Amino acid sequence: MVQEHQATGGQPDWLDPQLATLTKDRFSGPGWLFERKLDGERCLTFRADGQLRLETRNRHPITGTFPELAAALAKRLPADCILDGEIVAFDHGQTSFARLQGRLGVAHPGQALRREIPVRYYLFDVLYLDGQDLRPRPLRERKRILRWLLSYRDPLRFTGHRLHDGEAYWQYACRHGWEGVIAKRAGAPYRSGRSRDWLKFKCENAQEFVIGGYTDPQGSRSGLGALLLGYYDPGGVLAYAGKVGTGFDQRTLRALHSALAPLERDRPPFGRGELPRPRGVHWVEPRLVGQVGFTEWTRDGQLRHPRFQGLRDDKEPDEVVREIPAAASGRDRG
Repeated sequence: MVQEHQATGGQPDWLDPQLATLTKDRFSGPGWLFERKLDGERCLTFRADGQLRLETRNRHPITGTFPELAAALAKRLPADCILDGEIVAFDHGQTSFARLQGRLGVAHPGQALRREIPVRYYLFDVLYLDGQDLRPRPLRERKRILRWLLSYRDPLRFTGHRLHDGEAYWQYACRHGWEGVIAKRAGAPYRSGRSRDWLKFKCENAQEFVIGGYTDPQGSRSGLGALLLGYYDPGGVLAYAGKVGTGFDQRTLRALHSALAPLERDRPPFGRGELPRPRGVHWVEPRLVGQVGFTEWTRDGQLRHPRFQGLRDDKEPDEVVREIPAAASGRDRG
């Protein structure tokens, strides 16, 4: 449900961000601009009445988690604004959600951790400024305002874009190991919730899954063997999507086991799908969400070659559905 909460003075103290729709089409069009798709954590910045807040897409406060970002924003932003962007960490020149995991959930990181895992905040939209609601204005105009709103020195960066060659930009993205490209309708207003004004061109399949169980470790492995994954179908039933047993290091395995063990339950939370044999399986309450990359879906609705990328705390379990690419219509392209 799209939500907006009004504060005194006109600026809302919260609004739901706009979300992109996955598409299987790749296109260019005079009414579109194309941005790099970043693999990080969505973050909205609110500044009003002398206060500055950073919050995830589901309203988790993260101002203390990223104090270097808050400090930079406090110095460079005007006194009244709302911005939208993505917090990322880099690994060998690529944005890496797995690397960012080392910062998520750490309320007050010390200097050593901040040096070990530096982050950047890529800003791509401005929604409010100096008492004016900019959301009804065209995206191209909002981007111009954002470009000149502040100085973009680390850790703050402006998200650049192209105005043509969407297919070529996507091919470039995939050759260089990016997650993909976001196509945005240049003349559209900002609309909270999922929209076909923003379309995702992914280079690989990846999405969030609910964790509904785990298996015992084998051999020298510690913590757990694999995670059992699912998503909610249109009827609200948690459907089994298979298991993932790669993409973990020892620290992640131990941390996942510590988080999942208190959630154990007697019966599986999944209401659909062919489940693994119960021996060595621990069912858990479906409260945690993980991001998983994979090559494709099998015919029986399970993941092929999945690999774990990290936990997500910016999406509620009941929001997790199977992402099915939508075809872009001619009207979408023009």
